[in-house]
Amino acid sequence: MAESRGVRSLHLECEQEALAALKGVGVDPYGIDAMFSKMIHHNILLEGIECKVANIIKQEMLSVGGDAAVTRDSVACTVPETDVILMGTQKQILRFTEKIAMQPFGLSALSELIRQTIQNIAQKSVLLKTSQREMQIGERTLIMGILNATPDSFSDGGRFPVAEMAVEAGVRMAEEGADMIDIGGESSRPGADAVSSEEELRRVIPIVQALSKRIAIPISVDTMKAVVAQEALAEGAEIINDISAMNYDSNMSRVIADSGAAVILMHMRGTPKTMQRGDLTYHSLIDEISGYLRMSIKKAEEKGISPLQTMVDPGIGFGKSPADNVRLIRRMKELKVLGRPIVTGASRKSFIGHVTGGGPLERLEGTAAAVTVAIMNGSRVMRVHDVAQMKKVAAMADALASKQPYE
Repeated sequence: MAESRGVRSLHLECEQEALAALKGVGVDPYGIDAMFSKMIHHNILLEGIECKVANIIKQEMLSVGGDAAVTRDSVACTVPETDVILMGTQKQILRFTEKIAMQPFGLSALSELIRQTIQNIAQKSVLLKTSQREMQIGERTLIMGILNATPDSFSDGGRFPVAEMAVEAGVRMAEEGADMIDIGGESSRPGADAVSSEEELRRVIPIVQALSKRIAIPISVDTMKAVVAQEALAEGAEIINDISAMNYDSNMSRVIADSGAAVILMHMRGTPKTMQRGDLTYHSLIDEISGYLRMSIKKAEEKGISPLQTMVDPGIGFGKSPADNVRLIRRMKELKVLGRPIVTGASRKSFIGHVTGGGPLERLEGTAAAVTVAIMNGSRVMRVHDVAQMKKVAAMADALASKQPYE
């Protein structure tokens, strides 16, 4: 009797890994083409499906060899709706979408949404358009350097009392390998008081004016105020990082649409002043964040802002417990369904100190770990204080996360 040299489990997450495994066995090209999509498994959640539709979905998934989980009361339709979990290989789910594409009860539209979700999960890079350039984000992780022109930011408030010092710091970040610089003139730390538009303009605009003449990488401005965004864009910025997802100032969407700037849409409960007060419990953390960001992209599009101008930020540290911040980084991959670049801002935040101890300046190692896991889980823009160090961390994480052979 022949003896096997070993048995092991293959952990395959994408088509490239499946293709490499089949080629490693020596499967012929026709076999590879037939089999690789059978090796990628998906669990896809559909929310709020009418029960009669859920029953059709379950039967059709069973007919292609997959399955669908529904509430126990859906068969008798004693409840109005149910969530549904599709379970199957990529080939089975795509076959399922073909079968329901011509059916009634909204199944045709659902078919297209599921196909788009699978496409978003699989894509390796996405296009981002700013007011000055087009960028392909995803081939490697981009580093966004944090440049705070504030006296009260949680980590580096007061470091740059004059604009010239901030400009020099921005130039150093660019020299250290930053791919973007994010300038902030209003602290968003928990409990922070708002500042006037006039004060924020005084802090930010001189830096944007001078820095835009000295660096070639994109400048982002961290603001919720349309007047600040408009002036900053006129002086050379091309990205607006709005932690309110354009909900604070009703004029922000007009400024972004008219300028063609890119915008980062972030999830946050309340305001920086109130976000960490009261109950921080989520019924479903990822569902709420994903739904909020999806709706933010849709609202932006309705205001004339192309999805190609948007990035999304799940808002680590903004209205979330330390445990939820850890959970969010661990499950970051689930936000890939949105189809837009994911920005992660974990640098030096208090949830890291909750695990490792120490103040903001003692959280470098914890930040490195958070950045690494976020990259492994699909985030491709890291907003950080320590550019030189995190550039190296990102390079190593990219090598670990790459589906291509390391060279």
